Amino acid sequence: AMALAGSAGALVELGCETDFVARTDDFQRMAQELAAAAAADASRGDVDALGAAPLAGGTVAERVAAAAGTLGENVVLKRVARLAVPDGIVGGYVHARGKLGVLVGLRTAGRGDAVEALAKDVAMHVAAADPSPVSVDRSGVPEDLIARERELFAKQAAQSGKPEKVIEKIVEGRINKFYSEVALLEQPFVKDPDRTIQELLAQTGKELGTDVAVTGFVRFRLGAE
Repeated sequence: AMALAGSAGALVELGCETDFVARTDDFQRMAQELAAAAAADASRGDVDALGAAPLAGGTVAERVAAAAGTLGENVVLKRVARLAVPDGIVGGYVHARGKLGVLVGLRTAGRGDAVEALAKDVAMHVAAADPSPVSVDRSGVPEDLIARERELFAKQAAQSGKPEKVIEKIVEGRINKFYSEVALLEQPFVKDPDRTIQELLAQTGKELGTDVAVTGFVRFRLGAE
């Protein structure tokens, strides 16, 4: 479930045993309550902290335990993520009955429907993009991921029998392409592949008369780590 509160937002993954229970109004309502509780306070950004937070005359953990008894299934608060942008907004998108959720933070002085729509569009992109972005820009791509790709590309290039210097250039070219494929700002916007996300931000910022930048994103797929 997702909750948005202006400059903050939260995602929670609440697990149960069957789809039947997951679709009930009681379960959906509780998941929404938990997401709202996480979004409301900066200290509730992980499972333990949210579990200890006050809710409905008790704590979140007690609310979850009581729901398990009422619903007749094991109910577990699995994951919590909170995103906040004091000088901007947090938007999001939930897909496939809550099986995939994304939060996106935008740093901008702009407010209103246009900025909220942009945040939702970027969140929708993060949900749908293939490959999924791993960072906002190149600087955030994990070094171990690049090292793994470099090793793979080097093995493939070595099989060509080309000289070492040529192989090095081939590998660097492939790494450069890999960066552009997994860095959010460089990806083609899923709703308009002729523009990158960076170009989408620039165009919207021009229309709003203020800069717009992505500060970060969180992507939850149900059951994934």
